[in-house]
Amino acid sequence: MNIHEYQAKERFRAAGIPVPPGEVARTPDEAESIARGFGGTVVVKAQVHSGGRGKAGGVKLAKTPEEAREHAARILGMQIKGLTVERVLVTPAEDITSEAYVGVLVDRKSQAPTFMVSAEGGVDIEEVAATHPEAIRRLAVDPRYGLLPHQALWLANSLYDDPAVMKRAAKAIGQLYRAFVDSGASMAEINPLITTADGEVKAIDAKMSIDDNELFRRPEVAAMRDTSAEPPSETKAREASLSYVKLDGSVGCCVNGAGLAMATMDLVKFYGGEPANFLDIGGSSNPEKVVAALEIITSDPNVKVILFNIFGGITRCDDVANGIVEATRRIDIKVPIVIRLTGTNEEQALEILERAGFSAFTSMDEVVEKAVALSKA
Repeated sequence: MNIHEYQAKERFRAAGIPVPPGEVARTPDEAESIARGFGGTVVVKAQVHSGGRGKAGGVKLAKTPEEAREHAARILGMQIKGLTVERVLVTPAEDITSEAYVGVLVDRKSQAPTFMVSAEGGVDIEEVAATHPEAIRRLAVDPRYGLLPHQALWLANSLYDDPAVMKRAAKAIGQLYRAFVDSGASMAEINPLITTADGEVKAIDAKMSIDDNELFRRPEVAAMRDTSAEPPSETKAREASLSYVKLDGSVGCCVNGAGLAMATMDLVKFYGGEPANFLDIGGSSNPEKVVAALEIITSDPNVKVILFNIFGGITRCDDVANGIVEATRRIDIKVPIVIRLTGTNEEQALEILERAGFSAFTSMDEVVEKAVALSKA
């Protein structure tokens, strides 16, 4: 689950990280009022779950409250990477001396929370990694002990020469780790972590992604979910207990089990097609989940064919067949459906499909090859 910048800053403040004040506005009038309250120059920042806000025109300096209102009027309703801006954060502008990047994420390779810091802040860390990998210092944290003070100081040492600033940064890095753990995050990022002319260290931007598996024990974090900022298909999939990721291809995939889903997508690529999604209906599917899955897949206008690849272990093939038949009754499906069902209750499933006018494959290669051919027809 992604949360907005202003929400991530709330988590950072709770951990003690120095974060400038800021308030959220949903209308230009509110933005003007907030700017007037702060006085001086402010920054008006679009709040969407997307990077590249500045390049898209979603971050603007305003020297007067009236200018803040004008910027907010232009930013609100703006589309940034397909997401509509519904609120802006208004925060005082800072006198920046230097910018650094500090982030921590769960690294699957080291199987530990891993810090990445760089003195080249204010840009995407991916860009720094590609062009100047030597500018990034990394540290894997042993979760049994957490980030130790000398480790935080070692990270800060690569960012600053001034011992006083280094100590302040080390403290902020330690507090970032605390916010990361306390929030059940999979990633927490400050970009940039700035210094001011008087040597203060501040986090003027904040980004967090929360591990969905941690939400049940953190209701206060779960309450931060903004479904209006998510693609409707992903919201519907989560509510239906489906694992779904939208992709850019034309073969809509409905599969049971993550491993089989990945193998199916690989096979689609092998035969020259492009998968439109990853969609795992799970191991104990019922007809209603299949209906929900088809509603999600057919909502994607890029889908030219729907591919079912079901291996029935725990999943009952007849349940999936009933779901397919029920979905075609409820939904006006305008693209062809190709089906492979094998395993538990396979015979009953084939009878259900045959009565409804469908035929099914038993070979995985054949069904995928057929789907790819139809996607290109």
